[in-house]
Amino acid sequence: MALKFRGVDFIDFDSLLSEDEILVRDNTRKFVEENVIPGIEQWNRDGKFPRELIRPMGELGFYGANLKGYGCAEMSNVEYGLVMQELERGDSGLRSFVSVQSALVMYPIYAFGSDAQKDQWLQAMAKGEKLGCFGLTEPDAGSNPGAMRTRARKDGNEYVLNGEKMWITSGSIADVAVIWAKVDDERGNVRGFLVETDRPGFKAADIHGKWSLRASVTSSLSLQDVRIPASNILPKTEGLKNALMCLNQARYGIAWGGVGAAMAVYDCALQYAQFRKQFRDQPIASHQMVQEKLVWMINEISKAQLLVLHVGRLKDKNRAAHYHISMAKRNNVGIALECARMARDILGANGIADEYPVFRHMANLESVKTYEGTNDVHTLIIGQQITGIDAF
Repeated sequence: MALKFRGVDFIDFDSLLSEDEILVRDNTRKFVEENVIPGIEQWNRDGKFPRELIRPMGELGFYGANLKGYGCAEMSNVEYGLVMQELERGDSGLRSFVSVQSALVMYPIYAFGSDAQKDQWLQAMAKGEKLGCFGLTEPDAGSNPGAMRTRARKDGNEYVLNGEKMWITSGSIADVAVIWAKVDDERGNVRGFLVETDRPGFKAADIHGKWSLRASVTSSLSLQDVRIPASNILPKTEGLKNALMCLNQARYGIAWGGVGAAMAVYDCALQYAQFRKQFRDQPIASHQMVQEKLVWMINEISKAQLLVLHVGRLKDKNRAAHYHISMAKRNNVGIALECARMARDILGANGIADEYPVFRHMANLESVKTYEGTNDVHTLIIGQQITGIDAF
């Protein structure tokens, strides 16, 4: 990497953080600088997920970091958010992997699972010894998950699952999949099921040709008469709302991650503008139009920091509503993508070279803007809250 990250804090944001929060952030930042930054551009080129980082991240407590017990780090939601910020500053794909393991697999087991399921999976997942994936999205059911076609049929002491899932992070490396399906004998009610990936009829195939999240495993899942014991149902799931609760956890982490990606591209653009000379042998940072771009970026990053910190503080008091998290996700990913585009502009032709992280972040953020609720979906969630009218 051509430029070393210097940190981004225009408004003395750190003064709003506790010593423990700063320690968690700095430890994660150190991990990213030492273990992610040196290899990420090559992994991105190769379309390779760095599996060698799975166990070290477990040792640092990144998985299920804000859960209690089962060997989890028991961080506050703000501390967990700061971990997500730094991981995404490294790469969105890496943060996606940790988000899925934590918010979309460990959380539903923790919140909706039986004691036996928690004992079987959570401690091993916290260490990174077992990996999971989350099967909700389907080829024909993305923003409208209620249109899913995956079915579960009770057969004695077993359930038989049939269906297809699409765009599943970690699908082909997971030991267990949290599969959401409509139950035939419950009038199509949506329930969550734990499906071990070595069961007959379960197949995962990696999706190739991605221009985004290239250092992340993305898969399609196929379930053809997959039989699981009835004890594999998540007993406390009682509808699609439970799947959406999981998405809420993930969206919260993404909102922090967007700040990290924005920080990365802003700091790169600022440093570049300070040494790149053009016209009268002056650094381009001396030009009004370049300064205007940099000012827009730091202005929006500062607002994004304050927004997600406040939502995190609310979350730690159990007062964060889903529409608060939608606002943070929508805003922060949106400004991060715009920051990446502005940074690319400032770097000129160098902005498309992977000597710098800008284009990689820009491509990644195109996916981050879409998944866990598109920008439009979050707009409608907020619109529904402020008007009282559902416009979906």
